[in-house]
Amino acid sequence: MSYKTASMKVLSLVLIFGILYPETITLAFSHGQSGVACKAIERKALLQFKKGLTDPSGRLSSWVGEECCKWRGVRCNNRTGSVSKLKLNNPYPESSDKLGGEINTSLLHLKDLVYLDLSMNDFLGVQIPDFFGSLEKLRYLNLSGASFAGTIPQSLRNLSNLLSIDLNNPDLNQTYESDLRWLSGLSSLKYLNLGVVDLSKAAAYWLQTVNMLHSLVELHLPNCGLLQLPQNLPSLNFTSLSVLDLSNNGFNSTIPHWLFNISSLVNLDLNSNNLQGDLPEEFASLNSLQQLDLSENSYLGGRLPRNLGKLCNLQTLKLSMNSITGEITELINVLSECTNSSLMSLELGYNKLTGNLPISLGYLNNLRYLNLRYNSFQGSIPPSIGNLSSLEELYLSGNQMNGMPESLGQLSALKVLDLSENLWEGVITQAHFMNLSSLTDLSFYKPSPNISLVFNINSDWIAPFKLRYINIRSGQLGPKFPTWLRNQSELNTVVLNNARISDTIPDWFLHLDLKLQELDVAYNKLSGKVPNSISFLYPSTVDLSSNYFEGHLPLWSSNVTKLYLRDNVFSGPIPSNFGEAMPFLMDLDISWNSLNGSIPLSVGNLKELFTLVISHNHLSGKIPHQFWSNMPFLNILDMSDNDLFGSIPKSIGSLSYVKYLILSNNILYGELPPSLQNCTSMDSLDLGDNNLSGNLPAWIGDSMPSLSILSLRSNFFSGNIPSQICSLSTLHILDLSHNNLSGFIPPCVGNLSGMKVKPSVTQQYQGSLEVVTKGRVYEYDSTLYLVNSIDLSKNNLSGEMPTELTRLIHLGTLNLSWNHLTGKIPLQIGNLEQLETLDLSKNKLSGAIPPSMTSLTFLNHLNLSYNNLSGEIPSANQFQTLIDPSIYEGNLALCGHPLPKECQGSDKTGTNPGGDGEVKDDEDEDGGKFDKLWLFTSMGLVSLSGSGEFVAL
Repeated sequence: MSYKTASMKVLSLVLIFGILYPETITLAFSHGQSGVACKAIERKALLQFKKGLTDPSGRLSSWVGEECCKWRGVRCNNRTGSVSKLKLNNPYPESSDKLGGEINTSLLHLKDLVYLDLSMNDFLGVQIPDFFGSLEKLRYLNLSGASFAGTIPQSLRNLSNLLSIDLNNPDLNQTYESDLRWLSGLSSLKYLNLGVVDLSKAAAYWLQTVNMLHSLVELHLPNCGLLQLPQNLPSLNFTSLSVLDLSNNGFNSTIPHWLFNISSLVNLDLNSNNLQGDLPEEFASLNSLQQLDLSENSYLGGRLPRNLGKLCNLQTLKLSMNSITGEITELINVLSECTNSSLMSLELGYNKLTGNLPISLGYLNNLRYLNLRYNSFQGSIPPSIGNLSSLEELYLSGNQMNGMPESLGQLSALKVLDLSENLWEGVITQAHFMNLSSLTDLSFYKPSPNISLVFNINSDWIAPFKLRYINIRSGQLGPKFPTWLRNQSELNTVVLNNARISDTIPDWFLHLDLKLQELDVAYNKLSGKVPNSISFLYPSTVDLSSNYFEGHLPLWSSNVTKLYLRDNVFSGPIPSNFGEAMPFLMDLDISWNSLNGSIPLSVGNLKELFTLVISHNHLSGKIPHQFWSNMPFLNILDMSDNDLFGSIPKSIGSLSYVKYLILSNNILYGELPPSLQNCTSMDSLDLGDNNLSGNLPAWIGDSMPSLSILSLRSNFFSGNIPSQICSLSTLHILDLSHNNLSGFIPPCVGNLSGMKVKPSVTQQYQGSLEVVTKGRVYEYDSTLYLVNSIDLSKNNLSGEMPTELTRLIHLGTLNLSWNHLTGKIPLQIGNLEQLETLDLSKNKLSGAIPPSMTSLTFLNHLNLSYNNLSGEIPSANQFQTLIDPSIYEGNLALCGHPLPKECQGSDKTGTNPGGDGEVKDDEDEDGGKFDKLWLFTSMGLVSLSGSGEFVAL
């Protein structure tokens, strides 16, 4: 048990089982071995009670014979022999060993019953029996976690002797509700827990009701739907209150002043509310407070009050997950001035605190737990930190700190050191770790790949600690594999990511005989073959991405669940038994290697697979059709940039949960299988650069309502663009270019609402996609969600440009070049204010360039060449920068700068650089092939973070 909870656990035991009810202790240790026999009427009542229960594991199998006081869970009074206690709680809540069924009224025959515990069983949402209110001698009632539901009966008001009642309901699927009026009769109550009970009906008067319980010592009302925290309380009756838990409600107010008149308060928990304003100065009056928890109040703001530091008896101060601003220097200074400061735990994480950490921090002599993560602290850790000889856990992650003293190495009691996500710079030596003999967890990395921190540790240094967890990212450990880890035989997590290690995995590391939960040495320059002898626990993650590992793919034990080997030099075929060796894989990324051969059928054994990325290799053969129905959870399938041929298997349509299907840059042919319409969760469908043919199926628009990216470029699709595509409300990339499509552009494209709204930062797609924009081919990955693009170029489309296109106000790229479009450019085209790329070249458009185009202030790539446009070229705004004559060439009737042909009224006679304006078949777009520009904002395609979230790496 940790120091943070030990004191409160002991306190609760003393209060509830000692002060509250001394007889309970006697009962708890009595085994019914009195000289008084069990009463026959009570034995019969218990058997009748048992008859109504379901008992799947036989917990009540001992309920036989005459001596009911010896039955499991039954305790009797040593003097009278009457049943006084029924302790039938389930000690293992996660197991199926739960009583259920009907609670028989025969319990009313237990006239001396004072203790009833049915907690952590499963009564399937039935209401609390009304007759419980007739158990008049009851002092202890615990129904927590027993899956009761409905309304708490008003009859409970008759239990005037009740000292403790626990109706806490952790199962949100089985909810109570109550108006709390039944509390008025419980004048002796000392412990009340109504966690997750819906008290919204009592919202206006709940405090007044509870305030009548003058003997109350502990009050727990978390997550009860209370929206009002009254600011005034005329008289305070529960003056003995020691524990108050009002967390996870919806209070939208300041902290009330009456709270600070409860001088006996030991534990205050107001986390996860909407509390606002500054912390009141009255916090200083809580002189006996041992724990204060105001965590997770997302709207609690303001600065830390100075007189908070007067709480010299404070043991735990929790103010995490608020919006507190300012510096902490004054607070720490005052706290450190306390004689024999009691503060053991200080939590100020997830706020907006700034400034440097003060020297006085090192004077909090009893501090064991310090959490300052995710603020905006700067500068160095103060050297005085070395004075905190009792400190066991230190969390400084997510700040802007840049330096640390060698005195950090004096913290001999320190177990957890989390310094991740800062701006650390300088040199770390063994002095920083010299006396950290208790250290087990070390996390030390920067949020950016830039390395400004160097580990300069002697190769023969022997570390005094035994780590189980090490996470170092973007810090220079190399060029050699760090030899100071050679005695770390208890490691289960090894993360040495982007550490500039240019070495092989040393033999001594293999001889440590580790059982690893995670091995991440990605983004280094490690080489050689990867040994198969490394052992892993279940589940485990292996990330060897972006190194120079070679040879065949390694095969490890079945315990590996996430495997990332992308961007190495692995060669040869995927082992034929790959899926049998690691059948529990959930994520597999072996992209950007030199693998060849066909996809082995053993991949069908990967029934837990969520991500399968085998792109950018030299794999050949057909896509297997046998096993896709065996992968019910597959979410990402990327086989792009290989040499796969044949048709798309119909069986891929069985992947009903697939969101990203990427088969581009292969040699696939044939029509799209109709079975793909079963993939109703599809987010991105990329089948570009193949030899696919046939009409575009209308079911793409009908069956894939969540589709955001549709890329079918560079195939042989023909026919019309189906109007059903316009129903894809989230589509923001549509690329049908380089096909044989004909007919009109459907006017309903103006309904593509995904291109009418600003991209959401939270809506980030995974994978990568080539998009033609700004006259080049860009590859986007982590910023793909920001791209809004329509590319219908190089088809046989005819008719006019739909005016409805101008409704797509957040469109960034519009490419309709190399078609047979006629008519005029829509006058409203200036509505596309976010447009950066517009290519209408090589069509048959006529008329003037609309004046509204001068409103396109973001436009940096324009091509109107080889049409029948006429009139003067605009010269305002962005057109002052669009002065390359090739933009406008091939339009015989255009005039003005930058063309040499001046408009009517000019003295100069222009020439015709475009000849007759006809386009030769062998002319390439923009006079040559697109330059290919690869923009990688990060390396690789898709991965999973340690928390299970998808990230672009």
